[in-house]
Amino acid sequence: HVQLVESGGGSVQAGGSLRLSCARSGFVYTTYCISWFRQVPGKQREGVAAIDSDGDTSYAESVKGRFTISKDNAENTLYLQMNSLASEDTALYYCAYASFTMSPRAQLVSHWYNNWGQATQVTVS
Repeated sequence: HVQLVESGGGSVQAGGSLRLSCARSGFVYTTYCISWFRQVPGKQREGVAAIDSDGDTSYAESVKGRFTISKDNAENTLYLQMNSLASEDTALYYCAYASFTMSPRAQLVSHWYNNWGQATQVTVS
């Protein structure tokens, strides 16, 4: 089992930046996909960005060019650098982990993940 703990959320003005972190512990898989999702009340959880054990990444169209996903294998930490934030980026942000790799399209589909963090709130005003 994998445990995920997000941090780094907060309130920021439009145009500002935040960096989210996701600390991973527990069993170490050699192949995996780890991703960021976000959700606002009344809407489905949306895939934001993903990175797999090979370093391949995928992004939602709405965040391309503004958000960057990265991972520090030595620290078992996932990051999401968010720049040029807008009000529509306001959401609960979740870290998610799957113990296998998948196609770029599948990486942003919540159905494939069975390990989730508790989320961190991002508010852009």
